[in-house]
Amino acid sequence: MNEQSKGRLHRRTGAAMILWIMSVLLLCSAWLSASANAAEGGQAVTDLGCKTNATARKHLVNVAVATLWTEPGLARKLDAPSLTSPVDMNAWTKAMNTADKRRWLTGKTETQALYGQELRLLQVKGDWAYVAVVGQSTPKSSYGYPGWMPKAQMLTVNDASSYSNCSIAVLSDKTTTLYGEDRRTDLMELSFNTRLPITKRTDGWIGVHLPDDRTGWLKESAVKMIDPSKELPAPTAAEVIATGKRFLGLPYLWAGVSAYGFDCSGFTSTIYGFHGISLPRDASAQIKEGKAVSWNELKPGDLMFFAHKQGKGSVHHVSMYIGNGQMMHSPKAGKTVEIISINTPAYKTEFAGARRYIQ
Repeated sequence: MNEQSKGRLHRRTGAAMILWIMSVLLLCSAWLSASANAAEGGQAVTDLGCKTNATARKHLVNVAVATLWTEPGLARKLDAPSLTSPVDMNAWTKAMNTADKRRWLTGKTETQALYGQELRLLQVKGDWAYVAVVGQSTPKSSYGYPGWMPKAQMLTVNDASSYSNCSIAVLSDKTTTLYGEDRRTDLMELSFNTRLPITKRTDGWIGVHLPDDRTGWLKESAVKMIDPSKELPAPTAAEVIATGKRFLGLPYLWAGVSAYGFDCSGFTSTIYGFHGISLPRDASAQIKEGKAVSWNELKPGDLMFFAHKQGKGSVHHVSMYIGNGQMMHSPKAGKTVEIISINTPAYKTEFAGARRYIQ
């Protein structure tokens, strides 16, 4: 064979080798993709493409439930599970196994904020941050409800607003597991009414953007989805009441706004908020919203307010009227979310008025 023929043979052999290598790489790529897809349940994942180029620096809650205190350093030893990152809400609430242990929180904690909720950072003192919970309306601050929380439970991000066009997953189960990218790794347990932007979908699963820029996964059955471009339909009183009844038997927790415990106004503001009706955080502010209603005009879904000095003093309690002369509320430490008669003497004598938010 002459040199020219040898050259042509070598070129053909080299070209064939390149084609073979490319075929192997393509097969490997397809195999890896199929393997990853199988690991995620065998379903194709759809990226919803709702991220925008807009960016903003924001502070977000980076634990399932952050508890805000009136000042740093008040917590007892048994409160430790609520101060860590991650938190252990089940361990904390279980440790408060007497009315006195729960009553101790009165006046020492302010409110709570849920995972992914926006905070306004107002001050830092050592390992503590003084923040306002954006979206929790209060006369105390135009920024939101203020209080102190461990700095480790807050995360500062620079592209939070990039997901403002995404639909929102609102947790409808009382609690549910947030999973990692593989949909098997347990990241944390989330509370009812936690809200996260939806960025991906696949059969039976919702992919959500997390504060630390990862994608987490929630079972579709555990959430309701809200499109920010569409107006929410007004809820019926029956829907609001049915949601509240799901928490019957849940122990009272001062400052609570989660499925691990509510105070009286945390219960009403959370239940209404889940249905798209925003109320102020505290009963003393809730009574100033909506339409005034008298005792004889009560309809299911109305909120009833109670005040010191036979109803003439400062408002200290709120309940939800559910019809048939009954109200549902989260009363006080040592008690649970319950249904009682509106004629219960301790409450009837302190009735200060009612408000209607569902027309």
